[in-house]
Amino acid sequence: MSAQLTDPITLAGRHARSRVLLGPHPTNLGVGRTLSPRHVAYYERRARGGAGIVVTEVASVHASDWPYERAPLATDCVAGWRDVVAACRPHGTLVLAGLGHTGLQGSSAYSQSVLWGPSGIADVISREMPMQMERAEIDGLVEGFRAGAAAAVAADVDGVELDAGPRALLRQFLSDLTNVREDEYGTDPLRLMREVLTAVREELGPGRVLSLRLSCDEETSWAGITPSIAAGHARALAGALDLLVVVRGGPLSPNAYRPDFHRPPAFNTELCRRIRTAVAGAVPVVLQGSVVDPADARRALGDGVADVVEMTRAQIADPDLVVKIRRGAVPRPCVLCNQTCQVLDPRNPVVTCVGNPTAGHETVDPTEDAAAAAGTALVVGGGPAGLEAARVLALRGHRVTVAETSARLGGMVRAAVGAPHLRALTDWLENECRGLGVEFRLGATVSEAELDAAERDGVTAILATGSTSRPLPFPVGGRVRCLGAADLRDGDVPAEGPHVVFDPVGGPVGVAVAEWLAARGRDVSIVTQDSVAGSRLGMTGDLADANTRLQRAGVTRHLDSRIVSIDGDGMRLRNRYTDEESVVPCAVLIDCSPRLPEDTLGSTRPDAVRAGDCVAPRTLLEAVREGRTEALAATAHLRSEFDHHPFTLVTER
Repeated sequence: MSAQLTDPITLAGRHARSRVLLGPHPTNLGVGRTLSPRHVAYYERRARGGAGIVVTEVASVHASDWPYERAPLATDCVAGWRDVVAACRPHGTLVLAGLGHTGLQGSSAYSQSVLWGPSGIADVISREMPMQMERAEIDGLVEGFRAGAAAAVAADVDGVELDAGPRALLRQFLSDLTNVREDEYGTDPLRLMREVLTAVREELGPGRVLSLRLSCDEETSWAGITPSIAAGHARALAGALDLLVVVRGGPLSPNAYRPDFHRPPAFNTELCRRIRTAVAGAVPVVLQGSVVDPADARRALGDGVADVVEMTRAQIADPDLVVKIRRGAVPRPCVLCNQTCQVLDPRNPVVTCVGNPTAGHETVDPTEDAAAAAGTALVVGGGPAGLEAARVLALRGHRVTVAETSARLGGMVRAAVGAPHLRALTDWLENECRGLGVEFRLGATVSEAELDAAERDGVTAILATGSTSRPLPFPVGGRVRCLGAADLRDGDVPAEGPHVVFDPVGGPVGVAVAEWLAARGRDVSIVTQDSVAGSRLGMTGDLADANTRLQRAGVTRHLDSRIVSIDGDGMRLRNRYTDEESVVPCAVLIDCSPRLPEDTLGSTRPDAVRAGDCVAPRTLLEAVREGRTEALAATAHLRSEFDHHPFTLVTER
């Protein structure tokens, strides 16, 4: 009989309550280079939600490695690991301490010292040249892993996971893309790995888990680690391991590790199957790679692809993932947008999720437990902020009605062409609302008189009335048709003639619209003042891939340009550096500019509470977060001061 996701698994004599793993990932929750109480709350929440194994954020095993400002340092993490264990172990969750070194793919910005590498080969991203490690540095690295393992044992962790993934120094020694040494560490690329495994096992002993995160395909056809080479590595190392996590990626394919929705979910399935076959049962194997759908995870176990499934982003999106799977409920979906869970960013954002803004903020965010005093709520508008507000209000015991002026729910998310993945979130919100008894009135408009009457009855109003298009910042003449990105629908047939996408934002919308039009056979160009299309996509890891897709789709990119005017002759562009002008054919202009707040209902209510786009049109994260926050605040306000008022009003359009 095949294993189930909710079945326990025993590793090195230690029992995990389920076969779902939360993998290591940067969080920016640290204080200095230590794990903080926010880390503890973050991991405990996933353990409480059913995670069988939690691997903590990778800690550097040597002071030479400081890859980002708040990167943990293993020797500073004993107290933090101990607290994580104390918080997670009562839930039946194994805690593995992540240990690693990023080598030449790290950063010298914080350490102010030279990077280490197997050979003198510059990193393809930073272009920084490392020093070639000599015997002293190699010995120091091995001892660093030994010391990191000893620190983890002192914290009473259940084991450690060593990082030989896409950014890891251990992987750099395994790959001839980065290791061209002529000594024994080059002719035998596994030598360093064996030395590290031996040192770590000596510290762990036989009763703690030794896991390895191994890149099994660097996705380079001319050199590097291929699946065949990785199968040999896995066979050679399996006997020393208690768990093997199969991942993909390397210096030339950094987006292959945790890509966004453009790569299919569970994309490592066949790679994992191949590696599991190669180790022939010598070590349990973990499937990693955009596994966010419980059905894909179940299939991986049922088909013998893996023994454990890593569902990291799925558990950021819903910490109760495993508990919900166990009771047959539908988890809040991960939409693989990478917008807020990827935090290797100079701004040092804290890890969170567009659909679950509580992620990363567990120590400060209030719970959604049902309120003692129930009321009646009206949500005007069915966008993401309104749906989340309605869900939270209903969850806390309120009778909720949602009045939406259009014929469908979802707001701007529903209108976003080229981004159907986002609709999974608003669909989930709608279904949750329906399950909680929320009533929906579509095609309904709430008037000023209704709001006045509600306020006279002591109603608490929360306005989240959405956004509207802004006037174009240049004159438009001739017979050019002008549309906003929100005016497009997936079922539409675009008009004939050349289409121009005006994208002053540089986010995912402009690129998605251009791709959507090109896929429907239109002549498409995109205009941006930036020097690269989709400039903001670097934060999601999609910048290079997006421009590759635009190139392959035949989309013309007018860079460093602004639109001066549009008339019967076409669209006049001016280069912002040279002031040279050119004319581009244009029959249809699609405006992807920032929108303006739609605050008609709130304009006569200066004291009204607002949420989402009516405050300022921003991203899905802010809409969901503010819908939730204001619903919680409204119910707390009811309990503390207005228990006698039966009606709470929340509006969104």
